[in-house]
Amino acid sequence: MTHLIQVLFRSSLLLSAFVLAGCNYATVPDPALTAKDAEFLAVVAKADIDPNFQRYRVDDPTGEEPGTIVVDTKNRFLYLVEPGRKAIRYGVAVGSEAFGWTGAATVGRMAEWPRWVPPAEMVERWPHLAPTLTAGGVDGGPDNPLGARALYLYQGDKDTLYRIHGTNEPQKIGQSVSSGCIRMTDIDVIDLYNRVKVGAKVLVN
Repeated sequence: MTHLIQVLFRSSLLLSAFVLAGCNYATVPDPALTAKDAEFLAVVAKADIDPNFQRYRVDDPTGEEPGTIVVDTKNRFLYLVEPGRKAIRYGVAVGSEAFGWTGAATVGRMAEWPRWVPPAEMVERWPHLAPTLTAGGVDGGPDNPLGARALYLYQGDKDTLYRIHGTNEPQKIGQSVSSGCIRMTDIDVIDLYNRVKVGAKVLVN
């Protein structure tokens, strides 16, 4: 029975890939990794990502200026708009209905393997995180929920406390599960990080 389920799952992945191939999609190669990236990613949990949520270059559906990041929370996609009416589309996990955030922001700061300090509001909801806050957060690494990279979203000079970041739970890509932040697989957030700069416009719809 288990073997049959595995066969059916692989068949569904192949069918999805075939459907995508018939559209105007092109795969995007993985980015180059630093030595630290390779070391940490080697121990991060692996997951089979639905082909629909993998990284593709597509026709731009947003109409925004090149360099703009657009997050489609309903369909769980993040688009990085490119010249020539193209965009790179990434699968993401988004905030649950209770904690989802939408709006316009800019990338105010960027960090590699960032330290994670849970916001006070999160600790109020989940008191078990209090020791993490008391300890000053969690060092960057494979056990850190921010993953390989973080883009910090600002409105003017104010940190919104929302991030676009990696994840050590890649199996949740395509779901509505986070506390409002936009999660990407680590390899995808590295790719995005390499393509954007501080000041980039971000629209979360």
